[in-house]
Amino acid sequence: MMSLKQEIAQEPPFSSVEEEAVLNLMRTSDVLHRAFQLRMRGWRITSTQYNVLRILRGAQPHGLTCSAIGDRMITAEPDITRLLARLKTLKFVRQQRDKHDRRVVWTQISASGLQLLKEMDPVILQLPVDLLGHLSKVELAELIRLVELARSRILDAQAPVSCDGNGCTTNELPSSRKVEN
Repeated sequence: MMSLKQEIAQEPPFSSVEEEAVLNLMRTSDVLHRAFQLRMRGWRITSTQYNVLRILRGAQPHGLTCSAIGDRMITAEPDITRLLARLKTLKFVRQQRDKHDRRVVWTQISASGLQLLKEMDPVILQLPVDLLGHLSKVELAELIRLVELARSRILDAQAPVSCDGNGCTTNELPSSRKVEN
């Protein structure tokens, strides 16, 4: 097994074990994301678009508002409105204004969006097994526990959603605590 230091050909040591851990998480996330993107290439949609369709399939038949979709995203998307517009152009979603509040737009997955997910399901459901199947159930449970614990220290794990195209505010990380020896 190759260490991160070897993978990225880094000569000097990391400045801290925390830095090494964060960089390992970032590298692993990128490797997993690229593997996911490669499997999805044949369907000509991005992992973010897939995530929206998956969310909307789970919200049938009512659908969701832009901000509700943003709240459920795996990765933060700075402009949900533009993402939904692309999916609408591809005819994977349909939208309608709320009958009581015309400012609210509801998005539902279309029949062609459902068909696309049905085609993708066997490949996408097998992918986690292909990527992490070499880990035991105990190791997977510990991995889940540790990444959830690491994420819990961050005040806001997901950037604010922009449904109107305006910029998002930045989130601050919790201040570091001084450790005494």
